[in-house]
Amino acid sequence: MTKASILLTGAGGQVGHEVNRLAAARGCALTALTRQQLDIGDSEAVEQIVSRFRPSLIINGAAYTAVDRAEQEVEAAMRANRQGPANLAASCHARQIPLIHLSTDYVFDGNKTGPYGEEDPVAPTGVYGRSKWEGEEEVRARLRRHLIIRVSWVFGPHGNNFVGTMLRLAAERDELRVVADQHGCPTCATHIAAALLTLAARISKGVDIAWGTYHFCGMPATTWHGFAETIISEACKIGLLDQAIPVLPIATSDYPTPARRPRNSVLDCRRILETFALKSPSWQEGLTTMLQGVTK
Repeated sequence: MTKASILLTGAGGQVGHEVNRLAAARGCALTALTRQQLDIGDSEAVEQIVSRFRPSLIINGAAYTAVDRAEQEVEAAMRANRQGPANLAASCHARQIPLIHLSTDYVFDGNKTGPYGEEDPVAPTGVYGRSKWEGEEEVRARLRRHLIIRVSWVFGPHGNNFVGTMLRLAAERDELRVVADQHGCPTCATHIAAALLTLAARISKGVDIAWGTYHFCGMPATTWHGFAETIISEACKIGLLDQAIPVLPIATSDYPTPARRPRNSVLDCRRILETFALKSPSWQEGLTTMLQGVTK
């Protein structure tokens, strides 16, 4: 990869952590900032940081991701997910810097039959999804040279996620009860990070880029219940759990949450494959690699 200077925000998050790790392994010139080091919702702080480091590309991994808590903490969610991207895009526009911005499947309501394409109408059902959609729109309005990458059901070795929760509960309980009527695509944070750095390399080479919005997620589609069954099975195979416990399917109505989840979060990733040759990775392979890393 060309030694372009990349500024990474949200370096303490699941994806940000992996971008920072992979960039170091690949010898990329990257400055990684956590939320504590840069609050992207603060426009003056963003201006100061961008002026100081003068990056050739910004990757925004910073976000408010507490889906249920967002229903009460509306201002905090909007600050990080709408105003933050707006601030970054404005600073990028002023300096002619491209921006890669992460978004989410939660911009859709989940009522469609079949995978969601990039051009499908959005209809977020909660504060989190709405804040992310409005963040996307802020980027589009302020900056032509941008890539918005929508991801889904992110898991990884760092931070809180579904895999860690299932492993913890499996060690504490005799059985698990997991929603089986929500469909989506688990995506390993390491795979997302690799894709982002591949895109960064393309941008740094100065080749023509088809700017815009793209979907990137793991395959094949599954349910939370199916995902949980695989987690428990794989964890038992490598000795993370002493024995498998039953994983019982339940309906969404049996597990009410403050924010409504989309019933269908499956994303169509053909555009990013055709444009950038980025193939949807296997989430099972990502899960196995992650779990093997836990045992080391």
